[in-house]
Amino acid sequence: MSRLVLGGVLALALVGLGLFWWQGRAEVEQGAPPPMAQLDPPDPESLPTADPGELKGPAPPEATELTREEQRFFRYDRNRDRIISRNEMLSTRSAAFRKLDKDGNNLLDFEEWAVATVDRFEGADANHDNQLDMAEFRTTAPKRAARKSACRC
Repeated sequence: MSRLVLGGVLALALVGLGLFWWQGRAEVEQGAPPPMAQLDPPDPESLPTADPGELKGPAPPEATELTREEQRFFRYDRNRDRIISRNEMLSTRSAAFRKLDKDGNNLLDFEEWAVATVDRFEGADANHDNQLDMAEFRTTAPKRAARKSACRC
């Protein structure tokens, strides 16, 4: 019996909801503007024009060229505070470690390598504040190999 009553109440609720939706849709369609008739395109002579006169827009921003050393510096400086911390210097070295670890056991080779990296960092840190500024970092640049010419003249 309760199922029959519940079914009847739900049916009445759905009918009422349908009526509200139908009336609301009729109201929206009643307030809609009539369809526009196809208009001819405007005459180009009648379009408004503006004469800027002496006005000039702002100058475009200039892109700054970074030197090779500045580009290398910013690869290490992850948080862009213009200072390289010890952690920033060591974090970029994990790929080099993987190349050195031939057997893949992550033992001893990294410790030897980390000692070499810390020594390199401490050698570059002239004022011993555990941070490298641009001038100090410049001393860590790898030595470029001389190019061999392709021509055997």
